[in-house]
Amino acid sequence: MSTDQYERRLEAILYADVAGYSRLTGLDEAGTHKALSTYLDAFTGLIETYGGKVVHFAGDAILAEFRTVTDAVSCATAVQEDIKSRNTEIPEDRRIQFRIGINLGDVIIDRDDIYGDGVNVAARLEGLAEPGGICVSDAVRVALGTRAPVELESLGLQSVKNISEPVRAFHLRLKTGEKPPSPVSFGAPGKKRSRRNLVVAGLALLAVAVGLIAWTRPWAIYTPAFGDKSIAMLDKPSIAVLPFINMSGNEAEEYFADGMTDDLITDLSKISGLLVIARNSVFAFKGKAVNIPDIGRQLGVRYVLEGSVRRAGGRIRINAQLIVVETGHHLWAERYDREYSDIFTVQDEVIGKIVNAMAVRLTTTEQQILTRIPTTNLEAYDNYLRAEQYSYAGIHGVPIAMRLYEKAIQLDPEFAHAYASYARTAVDVWRFSYDQFLSNPIAKKLAYEAASQALRLDPEHPRAYSVLGLLQMVDGEHEQAIASGRRAVLLGPSSADAHLTLGLILTYAGLISEALETVDTARRLEPRLSPRMLSVAGFIWFMDRQYQRALEAFERAQLEMPENEVLSELLAISYAKLGRREDAAREIAKVLAVFPPLSINHLRDFYSHYRLSDDLEFLLGALTEAGVPEWPFGFEGQPEDRLSAHAVKDIAFGRTWSGQVNLGTPFIQEIDEHGTLAYRSANSFFTGEAFVDAGMLCIRTEVSLLGQDQCGFIYRNPQGSVENQDEYVYINEFSLMKFSAPD
Repeated sequence: MSTDQYERRLEAILYADVAGYSRLTGLDEAGTHKALSTYLDAFTGLIETYGGKVVHFAGDAILAEFRTVTDAVSCATAVQEDIKSRNTEIPEDRRIQFRIGINLGDVIIDRDDIYGDGVNVAARLEGLAEPGGICVSDAVRVALGTRAPVELESLGLQSVKNISEPVRAFHLRLKTGEKPPSPVSFGAPGKKRSRRNLVVAGLALLAVAVGLIAWTRPWAIYTPAFGDKSIAMLDKPSIAVLPFINMSGNEAEEYFADGMTDDLITDLSKISGLLVIARNSVFAFKGKAVNIPDIGRQLGVRYVLEGSVRRAGGRIRINAQLIVVETGHHLWAERYDREYSDIFTVQDEVIGKIVNAMAVRLTTTEQQILTRIPTTNLEAYDNYLRAEQYSYAGIHGVPIAMRLYEKAIQLDPEFAHAYASYARTAVDVWRFSYDQFLSNPIAKKLAYEAASQALRLDPEHPRAYSVLGLLQMVDGEHEQAIASGRRAVLLGPSSADAHLTLGLILTYAGLISEALETVDTARRLEPRLSPRMLSVAGFIWFMDRQYQRALEAFERAQLEMPENEVLSELLAISYAKLGRREDAAREIAKVLAVFPPLSINHLRDFYSHYRLSDDLEFLLGALTEAGVPEWPFGFEGQPEDRLSAHAVKDIAFGRTWSGQVNLGTPFIQEIDEHGTLAYRSANSFFTGEAFVDAGMLCIRTEVSLLGQDQCGFIYRNPQGSVENQDEYVYINEFSLMKFSAPD
């Protein structure tokens, strides 16, 4: 019979043998055999405790298989620690000590036994181990990553009997002061049970305890107060891509490993037949000792992809394993040792293997999208990966990310990913008023240009459509914005960011019921919502009058972004609606400390893109309840002091103003008869135009927030004087000017 007709499986294989067994039996045959029997019973019990299965015994040797490398290594360390403690009272020359070898490899299953090179390598590794020690293969080292409290010592390449190629081997031992990892509970110890029975028992316990919740509401682990709505969405294969481990020995290469992970998540997210957990949730496990079944339960997925990457010179080595959460079996594993120039080919191959292993059918469009090479310039790609990691580092990473995106674009003007990511960063600068990096109008212009260029180069780019949708929303083009947001979701069905962006667009369009659905979907895709995503979800809940739920989201977001004034504003309106006025006032005070001109009239302009006036007035009413003043700096003008439209023209046009702006900064402003304006203060200079509308003086400049006109009334100041240059007060949405305007 051909071996192709036998079942094959990727297994973690443990092979153990007693060191110096012949010498021990020569000293005391009966006593040694009795002691060996006791030790083998203990060894067997630990194998079962750690979810393994004894395949067979051969004299003093034992062969076992495990579902994961982590289980095999944990068991081996527990065995050696147990035997060490048993040997403390035994003379050194009479001690039974096992050598253990562990390998991850392909095995052939036949008549309840396993065969093949995977087994043979494990047996040869056992021969390389020290008495009481453990020796593992390079495949085990890579698969183990940083998930166990162990250290490895390289033995280099070893030529071993009956194996055609040298094997790279490592001594493995517990780190000083560490104990063997605790086993996952597999049922009553001491009872032999098949792998199938272990799985059934585990699932039964899971359903009785918390597992059922974790599978149907995985976000509850992170956000238990978010409600009880269940989102099954298990009608399609689901996967989490864990952060790839940087094996380069150089922390400076960390961005490359993270970038590989991000690229795989992004590409897999474009497949409609897959449910892919988003970045923030999987990166919560970065650098931590983890257990694959635990991760699967927490994230609510059926499969986990893990791997490592090493880049040295012009070559890369990538290891990847696809693991079935329910059984812990490796569904597929591969090692790629290629030229760095083949990086995109390797990524395509990994995605292809995943798709095939899960039996997912790609649409024609998905096939075309996934086979596109993002850039042929590897230096541009390197800058892009660096930029992506800085873009996730918070506000301080924004300018560095933008410079790196710009460099990537300079190196490859056809690099659509770089344009789309630059647009996403620029739109954040614009929306959140990061004026220290770019003025708002310029940031908006750059975002539009970059998103448009990305779509010209790649008409199927989901991130570019999300950015375009936000820009269209703020311009009041709601139907176009919704179409762009839906297009982004269609092209990136597993992108939590795309779903929440669509939800924000729908909220401003007055379609709150549809917006709530996008939040539910995003939470399934991203069980651990990032602070930014929590803010969006909370805002949608707030607009649905779910004040307590919104507050919980904002408070969680603030834990990670404690100094963010946007979150303080959102917290304030939630507190106000829940009757917590003191808390609301405290949060508004934080905002005013950062942005003293904050006012209802300013926010009326800022939120003017609401399609429904009732929604806008509801939000402004909540802000008023929270304590936001109507005009900047709490100014309250008297009706009898307000100038008429005719008087405004007389005092403004053909005159030069001098006085103090906002908190006392000296300024000079001149408007000629035609409305041409020039303004200068100690920290600002700009030009523009002025006009009168509905009795208000309006100023239009290129530096206006969100590119909008600034309009306001002029009042006489009864307490003012020419000497103090404060005879009049001009108040608009953003500033308060006290001035005199001599003839």
